[in-house]
Amino acid sequence: MIYLPETSFIATNFFSKIKCEPFWKWPIREKPLENFDLFYVWEGTGEVIVNDHAYKVGKGSCFLFRPGDYTSAMHNKQNPLIITYVHFNVLGNPNLIPSRYREIVDHTDMETLLSRYVHLRLSSLFGGAEEANLILKQIMIYLLRCDKLELERSPKTTKDLQDRILGIANYIREHSSIWFKIVDLANRAQLSPRYFSMKFKELMGITVQEYEIQCRIERAEFLLHYGGMTVSETADALGYKDVYFFSKQFKKHFGKNPSTIR
Repeated sequence: MIYLPETSFIATNFFSKIKCEPFWKWPIREKPLENFDLFYVWEGTGEVIVNDHAYKVGKGSCFLFRPGDYTSAMHNKQNPLIITYVHFNVLGNPNLIPSRYREIVDHTDMETLLSRYVHLRLSSLFGGAEEANLILKQIMIYLLRCDKLELERSPKTTKDLQDRILGIANYIREHSSIWFKIVDLANRAQLSPRYFSMKFKELMGITVQEYEIQCRIERAEFLLHYGGMTVSETADALGYKDVYFFSKQFKKHFGKNPSTIR
């Protein structure tokens, strides 16, 4: 679904955030689903059955039922489910479809997207339907990312650790003119230098030093192309004491001299 244009997502009139009635249940279907159904649990406990496979559900449980699925559900009337459901169709043949079930631990992003989607569908804002489609596609990308991270994440790489490493990566990019020491970045992440370096490369795909150079040289390209700065001014702004060393790093990264960019 990630490669489909947002216009490929066809919304139906079946969407809502609801608190299920105490005696609510979703009886076994005689016919399979005709469309996709996004089903997210905000609160409560219960059980959902998909194609004869039972799932115990609670806060963060998230399903993407597919056309052809047979589904049923029930919940604990003392702790009723609060859910968002969104039925939609997809034009074409998506080559990447999120898995049917995952448990979302960090709820903020998903719940923000779902709330925005429902509000847009209920409103008459200019461009609301188009924005809702964009958000629906964004939700599918988010679910695919969750699936990918779940497959690739080692048992020792927690969400908190990922957030710390990504926070440092963003900090380096924000301060591309500063030449950081590994120990200072590791202290900022509250990790040992060795462990920080190992996990940074594992998550980002390159070493900390390589990432620093990449951010610095990409910033240099921007300053040369859009900032109207000379090669010497750019090198100086980014902390290079030797303009020739700067030019060498720039050419290694982009395959051409900085003077040709300007």
